Amino acid sequence: MVDSVSYTPRLQQKYKDVIQKELLGNLKLNNIFEVPKISKIVINIGAGSQSVSDSKKVNDAVSALELIAGQKPIKTIAKKAIAGFKLREGMAVGAKVTLRKAVMYEFIDRLVNIALPRVRDFDGLNPKSFDGNGNYAFGIKEHLIFPEINYESVSEIWGMDIIVNTTAKNDDEALALLQSFNFPIRKR
Repeated sequence: MVDSVSYTPRLQQKYKDVIQKELLGNLKLNNIFEVPKISKIVINIGAGSQSVSDSKKVNDAVSALELIAGQKPIKTIAKKAIAGFKLREGMAVGAKVTLRKAVMYEFIDRLVNIALPRVRDFDGLNPKSFDGNGNYAFGIKEHLIFPEINYESVSEIWGMDIIVNTTAKNDDEALALLQSFNFPIRKR
């Protein structure tokens, strides 16, 4: 676990020293406090229909997500019973984790510089995945792209959703922010 008092991640320091000043000029903002920033990242793994018959699958998803995120995730539970899937209300169906501050910046650094370049046939992230309020969401099909995962110990390949929550007022500000963090977003 990273101690935020004595250690500032490289990317967080770069944001404070370089990116904030660049965005202030590029977005024509008046005040440094208007500059958008990344407030949190939510990572979600759905264990799918396999988790209904085998509860060990959810535990595997939780342990994989804990390795990737660097902090303990929580299990997500079903809100409604669905008879067709043999799913009961209250059963664990996946895992999620919310990253903030130093752990978030460390995750962004690993995601952008190590994990995304390892995706097979990768040509960039979709520029249409913004929600209109400055937040960006995308999916990854294999959790094996993260260097923390040991190939030999993997029993199943998990897909995951990653949501980047920003303080940007609109999608253009959020795009400028994510591009300054070197997110490989394709040209529109």
